[in-house]
Amino acid sequence: MKRAWLLPLLLIAMPTFAAGPATKPVGTLVDFRVDVQRIVPNDLGRAMAFAEMTGSDPAAVAHKLKAVIADGLAAAKSQPGITVKSGGTHSWPIYGKGGRSIESWRMRSDLLLESRDAAALSAAVGKLQGGQLAIGNINFSPAPETRRKADDEATIEAIEAFNAKAARIAATLKRTYKIRMLNVSGTGHFPQPYPMARTTMMAAEAAPMPVEAGESNVTVNVSGQIELID
Repeated sequence: MKRAWLLPLLLIAMPTFAAGPATKPVGTLVDFRVDVQRIVPNDLGRAMAFAEMTGSDPAAVAHKLKAVIADGLAAAKSQPGITVKSGGTHSWPIYGKGGRSIESWRMRSDLLLESRDAAALSAAVGKLQGGQLAIGNINFSPAPETRRKADDEATIEAIEAFNAKAARIAATLKRTYKIRMLNVSGTGHFPQPYPMARTTMMAAEAAPMPVEAGESNVTVNVSGQIELID
């Protein structure tokens, strides 16, 4: 009775083994890859506007900068079809000669704009440039749901293309086949943001900025291995 507890421990300690080795190929192995590309619209635009100010009194600079950003926020919100929010605010000292004493302070605040309407975004950017804000960058890319839909469709098409090519290879060699390995991967090429001149912080008549949303490529690669059976 004293050793009855040993049996469960021995059962736990016993190693487990796989049912058997993986099936080895008996026919000819063929590796290949297919690519499918979809063109999708860049239907989501983003822009970053900013204001920078410098002065010897940091509190006064911050107060003035806050007022400029508040005006920009109101102007952007007045444009239908735009989502806008405050970005980061940064400040840093400017040292005098010798670098021992602070001569003045520079501060910067950002506004982040987003829209599915390129014309609305262009109009909002024009309003902001007509005030005391500059435009840091504007970029367009597919919205997440647009890219997901294109990626799903391209994936199905790529898998079908892989299977069709496998069948053609097997038929040409008068064999049957089975798929031994399949790998699906995707890549997307999206336009990079283009910088706007930092010197455009000027009071000019508000006018829409010409923008072109363009298109992007969504590519799905399917690579794999088939076994041709005699």
